[in-house]
Amino acid sequence: MKSITRQVGEHVGNADLSTIARLRAVQTRSISPENFDGSAGGGGRATEGTGAACARDLGAGWKISPSVDIAAGETFDLASIQGPGKITHIWITTHKDNWRTLLLRAYWDGSAEPAIEVPYGDFFCSGWGEFAQVNSQVIAANPHGGFNSYWPMPFADGARLTLENLSTVSVRVYYQITYEIGGDYAGLGYLHTQWRRSNPLEYLKTHVLVEGVEGAGHYVGTYLAWGVNSNGWWGEGEIKFYLDSDEDYPTICGTGTEDYFGGAWNFDVPGRGYTEYSTPYLGLPQVIRPDGLYVSQQRFGMYRWHLPDPIHFASRLRVDIQALGWRSGWRYLPLRDDIASTALFYLDRPTARRPRTPTADDMEVHLGTAPVPDLGAQPPRMPD
Repeated sequence: MKSITRQVGEHVGNADLSTIARLRAVQTRSISPENFDGSAGGGGRATEGTGAACARDLGAGWKISPSVDIAAGETFDLASIQGPGKITHIWITTHKDNWRTLLLRAYWDGSAEPAIEVPYGDFFCSGWGEFAQVNSQVIAANPHGGFNSYWPMPFADGARLTLENLSTVSVRVYYQITYEIGGDYAGLGYLHTQWRRSNPLEYLKTHVLVEGVEGAGHYVGTYLAWGVNSNGWWGEGEIKFYLDSDEDYPTICGTGTEDYFGGAWNFDVPGRGYTEYSTPYLGLPQVIRPDGLYVSQQRFGMYRWHLPDPIHFASRLRVDIQALGWRSGWRYLPLRDDIASTALFYLDRPTARRPRTPTADDMEVHLGTAPVPDLGAQPPRMPD
């Protein structure tokens, strides 16, 4: 296996405007249902696909294969790339009912274990199955479910991206994965994720975002899908980063949940209440309010990207967050909320210890506003 571990402590970021005019001896390739292997001159040649009937009067080259259907229980290879390179952009879309039934994985350098294993929607800051606009540097979620990732994903000897359909129905997915080859990717870390859900969080326990990671790298991002199970303010807890030799006490300790995500004073603008925002590096783009009927709980979506301020570690990483509210007498109340976290970090190796693979039940959120999740789902999910 070729190494791309040199200088992993240097941040892997997007090209800034000052470098965009620099000429580089690389080639751009793109994988989509119109060019499954990304080959040069290979696009638009499909003669069969999900758009063939629509193009029956026009013929080859006229959107014959814009999407793929993934059967229930099946895993589909979105992309398989040989040799060194770097994924620079992913655009993908599917119906919102599939955002928590699809499992996204990425494998680097021929590894049998994935470095990225996360519910599809959570990777794109959309863990609740409802659309919210996200305007950030590395993730953009656009109407109505056009998901974009600009996370740089370098690899030394091949990349494989897959989607597993954990639902009971076939799903249709449109996608395009753009990457470059021919460059020097030495010294770049591999992108990893860890996804965990506490539903509900155990009493007097913290929610773990990352644990068991060994190696050198830097932590670059957090997305939380937080469901509140009690009245009152829920974000008094601190996030903690245990780096290298830290054991009982962390090197980095936050001051409160909304503080970590760049907000303040409960995200509560007087007269407006919880107020959504989305910026290049941090945001609270989603506030789902109770409807007085079947949508009974408040739910929130938050992200924090450590792009100009990555958190470096040399040998080990652990991250957790408290869930605290208030009880009488100005005392903290340990909460038992529904917390799902997606943590992103670059590491000097293509595989790392990770949580167990989530099941469909682990990932599930209630579809829509009906009393039974399957009612009104698209496509229909009828009783067996």
